[in-house]
Amino acid sequence: MLAARDACDAVVLVLPAECNWDGPGVDAVVAGGATRSASVRAGLAAIPAEVEVVVVHDAARPLAPVQLFRAVIEAVRTGADGAVPAVPVADTLKRVHGVDVMETVDRDELVIAQTPQAFRADALRDAHVGAVDASDDAALVEARGGRIVVVPGEPTNRKITTPTDLVIATATLS
Repeated sequence: MLAARDACDAVVLVLPAECNWDGPGVDAVVAGGATRSASVRAGLAAIPAEVEVVVVHDAARPLAPVQLFRAVIEAVRTGADGAVPAVPVADTLKRVHGVDVMETVDRDELVIAQTPQAFRADALRDAHVGAVDASDDAALVEARGGRIVVVPGEPTNRKITTPTDLVIATATLS
């Protein structure tokens, strides 16, 4: 939360309707929706129309440093419709059907996208018209023909989805 506060003019926190926030660093708290995209739309509704750049960040990546926020914002300010931090894929990738390997996927042009992701506000708002859904907002802006660029991500900006991820994040912080 502090990294977002340090890099952004305002912070809108989107939470499940049953949750309350009494912590520091936010300008508004809004109830999220049933999906990730619905939650982003709820946050967008709380942002003034004159805002030019919007940053979307997932709580599942609590270790994102302020420099990452600044990098995606700068990429949008210099002409992109959106910017995502990403790290190279290190593992060999296999496309499978059941237990059968169908092919080995060339990883040379693949990256792992992270958040925070920044967007021209109008491009992000346009991408959310029609209650569409996607695994990240860059996919929605891409689908509308927007230009998304990649900035170097942070290997320590891990997504916390399993108990093991939480152990690794805790170790990183200590």
